[in-house]
Amino acid sequence: MTALPAPAPGGRALTPVSRVLRLCLHALLFGLLALAAGRAVTDSPPEEGRVVAACAVLAAVYLAGVLAPVVHRSARAGAVWLAGLGAAWAALLAVSPDGLWIAFPLYFLELHLLRLRWGVTAVAVTAGAAIGGFLAHSGAVTPGAFLGPLLGGAVAVATVLGYQALYRESERRRELIEELITTRAELAAAERGAGILAERERLAREIHDTLAQGLSSIQLLLRAAERGLPADSPALPHIGRAREAAQENLAEARRFVRALTPPDLEHGSLPAALERLCSGAPGPRVRFSLSGTPRPLPTPYEVALLRIAQSALANVVRHARAGRAEITLTFMDSSVTLDIVDDGRGFDPTSAPSGDGGFGLPAMRSRAETLSGLFTVESSPGQGTAVAVTLPLPAEALS
Repeated sequence: MTALPAPAPGGRALTPVSRVLRLCLHALLFGLLALAAGRAVTDSPPEEGRVVAACAVLAAVYLAGVLAPVVHRSARAGAVWLAGLGAAWAALLAVSPDGLWIAFPLYFLELHLLRLRWGVTAVAVTAGAAIGGFLAHSGAVTPGAFLGPLLGGAVAVATVLGYQALYRESERRRELIEELITTRAELAAAERGAGILAERERLAREIHDTLAQGLSSIQLLLRAAERGLPADSPALPHIGRAREAAQENLAEARRFVRALTPPDLEHGSLPAALERLCSGAPGPRVRFSLSGTPRPLPTPYEVALLRIAQSALANVVRHARAGRAEITLTFMDSSVTLDIVDDGRGFDPTSAPSGDGGFGLPAMRSRAETLSGLFTVESSPGQGTAVAVTLPLPAEALS
């Protein structure tokens, strides 16, 4: 229950419900004080002046605590304020039986400002004081004298506990929504990053397969034409300049391809990227080995082999339940081979799913076949899995 105009927990602004409950509590207390003072004036008892004075003192103490920021920040200051309210209420209860009704708003104040254990104890003491005050003024012992304050205290405790439970649940929901919003933003950023990387790879592959290959062919044709002409042919200088222009544009196209290289390959060779991939893989122990003499490969070849290794290793981590895996990169005279082997539970390749999100076996096979390579999968239930891709080396890598 919210009784004071303090900031809500965690520094957040008060909700409309909290403001309404707070205003209702203020109105209840001042209304009951006005009722007690009004009845004293109307009935003209001998204690009229004392009742009005006690109501005024209680109202002043309450208002002082409501307006004092220290009461909202300090538990000790709140307890001192409650003690002052209790003393002023006891004075009112001593001179007027109508002071009994002030116990109900006091219940909520005590439960709000004190820890639950001490708050319940204070409610019990307040209920006992209300019962004692009623008996002192009426002189008659009736069930209502006990049931009224006790039921009021029980209702106050149940209301506060219910409100606190609802508040905790709303806080958990709010935190969950914030977490979902953050996760959605992270996923969107990851998707944008993946889209950028995919577009970079596509552009690099297109430049390599079209512009670079076309310029290389033009250069070879010009060189053949240069050899077929006599030494004094007037066309030789033009052919030479054309061949130089083709060579310069071929070098520029290759620079574009290198600039579009994936981040994993920007600061090292393919073997270094594969070794980093193995060392950072979660789950099973992964070992990388290199066979043969490494040689520079065109960017599309390195990208394809790296992406196939990443996809295959991701499948090992997610599905294979393997204890260890090994990635082997082998350079041969006219080809390069990548093998990914694990000792996991295996599967039936003929009934394997099509992959999730484009990173399954069909995507790996497509990458290999795009470069005229061979992609094979060997596996059976309980026997582990071996993925192998062989790419023929292009002429530029053989020279």
